[in-house]
Formats: sequence, structure tokens, C-alpha cells
Amino acid sequence: MGKRRGSRAFMIATSLSLVISMAVPATAVAVPPPPPNPSDSELSAGRTEAKAKAGKVGELTNQLAKAEARLMELQAEVEAKMEDANKALVDLETAEELAAKAKADAEAAKRESDSAGQSIENARKQLDEFAAGSYKQGTTVGSMSAYMGAKSPEDLLARAQLLNAVSGSELDALESMERARTVKANKDSLARAALDEATKRQAEAEQAKRNADAATATAQQAQRDQAGKSQELEAARADYERQLNEAQAKVGGLENQRKRYQDWLAAKQREDAANAAAAQASAPAGPRPAVNRPPTGNAVRIVIDRALSQLGVQYAWGGGNGKGPTRGIRDGGVADSFGDYNKVGFDCSGLMIYAFAGVGIRLPHYSGYQAAAGRRVPLNQMAPGDMLFWATRGRIHHVAMYIGNGQMVEAPYSGSRVRIAPVRYGGIVPYATRLL
Repeated sequence: MGKRRGSRAFMIATSLSLVISMAVPATAVAVPPPPPNPSDSELSAGRTEAKAKAGKVGELTNQLAKAEARLMELQAEVEAKMEDANKALVDLETAEELAAKAKADAEAAKRESDSAGQSIENARKQLDEFAAGSYKQGTTVGSMSAYMGAKSPEDLLARAQLLNAVSGSELDALESMERARTVKANKDSLARAALDEATKRQAEAEQAKRNADAATATAQQAQRDQAGKSQELEAARADYERQLNEAQAKVGGLENQRKRYQDWLAAKQREDAANAAAAQASAPAGPRPAVNRPPTGNAVRIVIDRALSQLGVQYAWGGGNGKGPTRGIRDGGVADSFGDYNKVGFDCSGLMIYAFAGVGIRLPHYSGYQAAAGRRVPLNQMAPGDMLFWATRGRIHHVAMYIGNGQMVEAPYSGSRVRIAPVRYGGIVPYATRLL
């Protein structure tokens, strides 16, 4: 029964199709029933909600930009403090070397002084023994024992002259050794004074190193605290962006419904117009308008696109070359604490190397040298593809690429990823470097 009823329905539908095909020209297409058409109030409410969410996202974006500007300032301070600590370390090593040399000199001078004193004591003992033997008779003739056994007056005179000579040479030698001891004692005194000064300088250098290390640790802690605040703001912004996307999707759904209805209405009007003109012959098609295609091989576009292709790639200090991200290197400080040497990614100058390699430009892996690699233009004349730089106390420490509309692409700092951000004007140098 159902089968026969289905066959009958098919025959009726086929007959209707034949009637329609005979009544309507082949070029007309039957328009389906109209889709839902949301009201203006529904669209307005959805747009208001999306606008509110967008405003909150914009507010959080501004807060995040300020927080990250502060983070970059603190990062610059950390880098400066690290340089101060490195200087203090070099000064300490120099002071330790000078103190060690001064100590060795003082010890050598002390040994010479002590040796000279001992030699004088020995000579003095010999002279005392000689004097005791020569003058114990209360006469200047000499030791009686020295004259015993003289065989003639000539022999006696010769022995007296010998005793006088011996006595004079002993006194001369003693005086010479006294002078030598004085000289060595002076050297010993000067060496000890130099040692005291070197020891003082070493203590000052050690204190300077401790102060520099403490300042570095304080700056690093401030940078970590600020990084935590930035992460909280980033999480809040991400949540509101999700809400914004949902609101926009809702509005988009309503607008799509409205658009589908308008498309249906336009199709219905076309169908009516086609039916009205069914009896007219088709006119030949006119010439197709020329299509203006953008020029190919635009160097600025290539460079920007290469940089943007790395969005989301993690930061790695010392990472990146002309072929892409590479493993980072150790810096002995902040980057090591984030494990950059175990990450594959870019640092700020490495990202520039990769971007400009796309048009055959080779750059050094140092932002200070990159700043001098091209023509410098005033900051108010910066154009997409230009490099922007930041400095602290005259030392350039960061680079990013301007991409237009007040935005830039950068690899900002350890723990972050390649991103697009508003141009930060705090600490920026007053020029852009143009390579293209």
C-alpha cells in the first residue's frame, strides 16, 4: 500500500515539474522558502554586548601594554645591573691579583730583612769575640795571644798590622751590613704598606661585587613580579577575548541570518525579473573589466610576512638565524633561569635576521649593530618594515619591526613568545632603521 502511494506521489511530482519547466524559462532557478529574518532589536542587543566586550578587551589591552612597558623597563634595568655585576667581578679579580702580588712582595721583603738582620747579628758576635780578645788587657796593642810566639820584632810588627786590618775590615763589613739592613727594612715597610693598600682595595671590590649582586637580585625579583602581573592581565584579556568572540559569533550568526534573508530577497527579485524577461533573447556578454593585481615580489611585504609567520614561537636568548628558530644559549643570568638554552626559538635580533633573510639581507646577531645596518629616519616617519630600537642609558638592548597602524612584531623577553604589540614609546630611540 505504501509502495503504491509513493509511486503515485512520484508521478504527481513529475507532472508538476513538467508543468513548471514548460511555464518557466530554463535560465530561471526556483528560489526556496525565505530563511529566518532576525529583528533589528535582536541585532542591536547583540552588537551592544559585543561592543561592551570589545571595550573591556581594549581596556585590558591598554593595561597590558603599560604593564609590559614597565616589564621592558625592568628588563633593561636587570641587564644594566648585570653589566654592573660583571664590571664588579672583573674589578674584584684584578684586586685579588694585585693583593696576591703585594703579599708575595711583602713576604719576600720580610725574608730579606730578616736574613740581613741575622747576618748582622752573626757579624756582631764575631766582632764582639774579636774585641774581647783584642782589648781585654786594656790596651790597643791587640790580643796578647796573637803576639805570643813572635820570633822577632819584625814578626811582632806584622802581627800587629794584621790585627788592625782585621779589626778595620770587620767594622767596615758591619757598617755595610747595617746599611743593607736599613735598605731592606725600608723595602719591607713599603711592601707592607702596599699590601695594606691592596688588601683595602680587595675588600672594597668584594663589597662592590656584593652590592652589585644584591642590586641585580632585586631588579630580577622586580622583573619577575611584574612578569606575574603581566601574565594575570594576559589571562584576563584572553578570557574577555573569548567572551568577545562568543558575542561576535552570536552577532555574526544573527547578521548571517539577516544576510541570508537579504540574499534570498535579492534572489527572489532576480527570479521575478528573469521570468518577466523570459521572452527576450539573451544579449551577448560585454567585455570583462580588467583586473588590477597587486605587484608581486614586494620586499616589505615579504619581510613582514616572514616575521608574522613566527607568531607564537617561544623566546630563546641567542636563538634564530636566516633559516628559522634555533636553540638558545646561556647568558649566566635571567635567560638561564628561564631555561632558554634548552628552548628552540628567537630572541629579538634573531627574529630580524630571519625576517630580512627572505629578501637576501644578512644581519648581525646584535641589536646595536642592526641599528646601524641601514638608513636612519626620524621616528615620526617610520614605515612598515622599519626596525625600531630601545635603549637604556645609551645602550641599545631591544629591536622590533614596525608593521603599520601603530603595531609592531617582536620577540620580547624570556618566558614570552613572538607576538604583535602596540609600539611602546618608553625608552624608544628617536629614529627607525630602514633597510628596504
